[in-house]
Amino acid sequence: MNLLSVQGAGAGYLLGLFLLCLIVVHVLKLARIGYRTFGKKLPPQQPEPREPKPDPVYFIVERKKKRAKSEYSAPREIKFR
Repeated sequence: MNLLSVQGAGAGYLLGLFLLCLIVVHVLKLARIGYRTFGKKLPPQQPEPREPKPDPVYFIVERKKKRAKSEYSAPREIKFR
């Protein structure tokens, strides 16, 4: 019984160490990207000219027609053997 608790603790430490390494790697990547863009200035944005809205297009759609109900014969009796 004691062996299982040691294995469980080891699995917990392994998972914690994996998450810690994953977080550190991503923080370093994001810091490097941020450092590269730190000295750059973005050009001023010019407002985009608005285009007039096009006229709406209407489609004429024919409605589906219901089928005429067909006459059904009397139900048959099913026998299971």
